[in-house]
Amino acid sequence: MKKMEMEASVLAALAAVIVAFILLVLPHLRKQSLSQDNRRRQLPPGSFGLPVVGQTVGLLRALRANTGEAWLRRWASDTALTAKSSTSFNSMVGRRNIQELVGDDHRRVRAMMVQFLKLDIVRSYVASMDDEVRHHLRAHWDGRTSIAVMPSMKSLTFDIMCTVIFGLGRADHAAVRRELSAEFQQLVRGIWAIPVNLPFTSFGKCLAASRRGRRTVGAIIKEKRAKLESGHSSPSDDLMTHMLAEGLADEEIIDNVMFMMVAAHDTTASLLTFILRHLDGNRDAYGRVVAEQQKVARSKAPGEALSWDDLGKMKYTWSAAMETLRLVPPVFSMLKRAVEDVEFDGHLIPKGWQVLGAMNLTQQDPAIFPEPSRFEPARFESPIPPYSFVAFGGGARLCPGNEFTRVETLVAMHYIVTGFKWKLADGCDGSFPRYPMPSPAQGLLINIEPIDTTTTVAAGISK
Repeated sequence: MKKMEMEASVLAALAAVIVAFILLVLPHLRKQSLSQDNRRRQLPPGSFGLPVVGQTVGLLRALRANTGEAWLRRWASDTALTAKSSTSFNSMVGRRNIQELVGDDHRRVRAMMVQFLKLDIVRSYVASMDDEVRHHLRAHWDGRTSIAVMPSMKSLTFDIMCTVIFGLGRADHAAVRRELSAEFQQLVRGIWAIPVNLPFTSFGKCLAASRRGRRTVGAIIKEKRAKLESGHSSPSDDLMTHMLAEGLADEEIIDNVMFMMVAAHDTTASLLTFILRHLDGNRDAYGRVVAEQQKVARSKAPGEALSWDDLGKMKYTWSAAMETLRLVPPVFSMLKRAVEDVEFDGHLIPKGWQVLGAMNLTQQDPAIFPEPSRFEPARFESPIPPYSFVAFGGGARLCPGNEFTRVETLVAMHYIVTGFKWKLADGCDGSFPRYPMPSPAQGLLINIEPIDTTTTVAAGISK
């Protein structure tokens, strides 16, 4: 008995030493590890936070409470910074995705994506997007009196992505689309999970879904390679075939397909959801969007699909989308890594440090956007200063799919606005946390009413 008590005492003492080392010694060692030259220069003010986790807990609490901007303002102190994903993100998506690559590798993969998503090719996707949007609204909105917008838009954008980007049509790949959708919804929840890989943890369950999804994508790649080699497909058919033709390794293709699924799915779904939320709260802006879309609708024959020229007539609708992205960017911030020492505002950011780029604060600068919390699409009817709006990134890291997003958004908004009136359902106040992306309460539950196409525009915008 005494021996057991002695062993317990020793273990307790050892645990105390370890905790003391973590709390007292490690922060000191981190500071001492800086070079002599770095110590002569002034580091940014602030605290390292808790050992290992730093300020992560505080940020996650702020995101859940939708007070992230206030948290950033407390800690903000800023080109040799490169994008840096979290451990959880890379575990779910793969480490060879375009966001994680640097230098020649990044330029190579980005050039390949830009080639596939260039304007002339995106123009040819309008009819396919038109078909997917109309099919979705017939299947999920017609005959209903209420709808949860966010889940609906996630389903829609996933279907568009499968058809247009990955060449998985509804008729031939229905089972594969359902399988991918189920695994994708699970793995997305793991992007911000604490990276503890055990079977019962959220991270472990999501990682298992990611592995299953990767196997499904691998099987699709095998099928597309066979079609390409036999001459039954061409590189312009879809992004996967394009990447195969460009000579990317299977693992790199899978990583970038998984990345595109995240980038092209939740972001556009969030944009479409919050456009409806903000238009519901600004009836003047809503009326202008309806009038613009009704004018396009009147120029079309019954059942005729939208064309590229039609999208060019939707300028105010896209301004409303830009203003929505300014106020509620789908990605709250972007993690960067210093690839070399950076001097900013008299402070040193040492090589290897990670920096949180706060796009929310950039896009709510009152010197550029007066009354920055107000929803006003007219802000984007005139040019704005460079890098004051960074929802699509900028410079070498500008999102290669920004034109794809514009087309997808405008096609969806056309059929929603001309087909339905809506208002927030009773008990739905439109509030939302950000974890990891903006997620409105109840999925943004709205009451919907079909629009009789014989009514006037005025009747279409009244409640």
